[in-house]
Formats: sequence, structure tokens, C-alpha cells
Amino acid sequence: MPRSTSSTSTSRSASSTSPSPRPKTNPRRGLHDRPFAAIPRPRRGAAAHVSPLARYRDDDGRTRELLAVPGLGGSMLVLDRDATTLGDRRLLAHLASDEPPENAALVCRLYLQGPAPRRCRRVAPTDLKQVPFASFERCSVAEPPTLENELRARGFVYRVGPMPDERATAQLRWSRTPSHGRESAWEQVKLRDVVGAIELYEPVRALTERALAHYREDQGVLSTRLRDEFDRLCTSPIVLNRALREAVTDAIERRGMTMSEIALRCGVVKRDRHGNPSGETSWLARRVGLMPEGGAQAPTPWVHSDVLATIARRGLGVSPREVELQ
Repeated sequence: MPRSTSSTSTSRSASSTSPSPRPKTNPRRGLHDRPFAAIPRPRRGAAAHVSPLARYRDDDGRTRELLAVPGLGGSMLVLDRDATTLGDRRLLAHLASDEPPENAALVCRLYLQGPAPRRCRRVAPTDLKQVPFASFERCSVAEPPTLENELRARGFVYRVGPMPDERATAQLRWSRTPSHGRESAWEQVKLRDVVGAIELYEPVRALTERALAHYREDQGVLSTRLRDEFDRLCTSPIVLNRALREAVTDAIERRGMTMSEIALRCGVVKRDRHGNPSGETSWLARRVGLMPEGGAQAPTPWVHSDVLATIARRGLGVSPREVELQ
């Protein structure tokens, strides 16, 4: 638990003896009428008193608050937590030390303007012990990605490196070309598409980190887009479904379960013309990548982490960690 959290708790306890007027509430969104404020960067070595940037009510009517607390190396963690218990901390963003403090308020504003329900992963102990993008600094600049590190999947060869751009400056991007025709031109692809094609996070993440470290001082290569893609990949609630698909297949083959039974346990029900219930097997097949979504030609390799957790816990009776690729 960061020191700023205990500081907030002490302040809350001290102020309870002198009640203050209850803040007005916006009936439309359930937000307290409190403007977003720029968060001053805490002084090194000082215990910072952290005040919430904003408050809102979740779908269950509980009051939650958004705040920014100091992290390692001058970074800043933007959190969403229960305003009453100060628990259930969720990570909105981990801002680097060179980002302006105003970005914390911007992150909160965009978060509250997004659709409900709002989902973020829980704060992990490692979040308090790492610096954003520090892995790029640890990579050896003398080791750029090489042709030996090319990846092959689904009839294509993938590699990361500078790609020509309409402007004079090249873009650091992932690209691909058909494996049977290496003389073909390389086309740019998104980092998430590479991971989805291989259905593994590694070694794609390691090669991306190495490339970002190698070209970070190169003024002739822009890496902002790939860096943003890497950050989104590492923080997105959309995860690979390969391990979940394997667990569902194993439950059917080894445990005697059926697709209908698993879907029924998840609460996804369909009824025949006589009103008899059964599990919606097509829903399950699409979520685990056994059947294409409507209008798509191939199954998706991705699933939302909330859906993965539902299928794991309710449908299979296992922990979500057992069916989520790391």
C-alpha cells in the first residue's frame, strides 16, 4: 500500500470530528461537483497528501473516487478506489515522470466519459515497484532486432523495424510479407495483430522492447506509435483466448462436459419453441475462438477479461488465472 494511501486515511479520520457540508451531487451522472484539478508533482522524500480528483457512483450505488499517487522514479499512478473502504484499487494509468501532472486529470475525465460499466485491472504490488517504460532502458541498444528474430504464423513472416513513411522520418513498425513470396513488399501491421496471429505474447513483446530501446535515440526513426501500441497491449482488458479455448476443449474431452452445459452455467440461455432451456453454444464458441463472429471470416483470438473470468469461474469452475496467458 503506498504511503499516500495511509496519509489519506489519517486525514479522513482527523476530519471526521468536524463534519463539513455534504457536497452537491450531479443527479445526471452521480458525480460530485468537483472540478478536475492539476496534481502538483510531490516533492522527493515528502509524504504527499493526496486528494481525490473526482468522485462518482458505480452501478451498485457505491461512491468511488479517482486520485493520483506518487510511484517509483517520479512516476504517478492514477487509481480508482472505493471511497468508503479505500480498497478495491483499480489502475487507470501509470504516468511516466516526464509527463505533465495535468495528464492525470485528463485520464480521469476520459475515464468518466467512457461507457459503463467501467473496468480496470486491480493494482498489483509490482505497480509500486516499477517505472513506466523502464524495460526499454534496460534493453541493450547494441542489440537491434535481426532477421533471425523474424516470426512466422498463418502464412506470413513478421518482423519489427523502420518502415518508409510519406515524410522523411521513418516509422518504427511491425510489418509482414507472405512466407512463400519473400520478394513481395512488406506491409505495416499493428502490434496487436502480430500477437493475435501468433496467439502468444512472447517473443513479440520482447522484440518490441528491444526495438524501442535500440531506436529511442535515433532522430531519423519515429517510435511513438509503436510505443503507444505496446502500452495499450500491456494494459488492455482484451486478452488472448487460446488458453481458455484449450481449457474448454479439455473439459469436453476429459471431463465429459458439453458446450451447452458450460454456456448454461455462464447464464447464457436459449429456449426452444416449447420453452425448454439450453446453453447458447454459439456464444461460447465465438468467445473462445472456435467460431467466427457474425460477418467475420475467421474466429477472433481475443476475449474480454470479464468474459474470460465468467467462463472460467462459472462455466469451468477454475480460477481465471489458470486460463489466461501471461
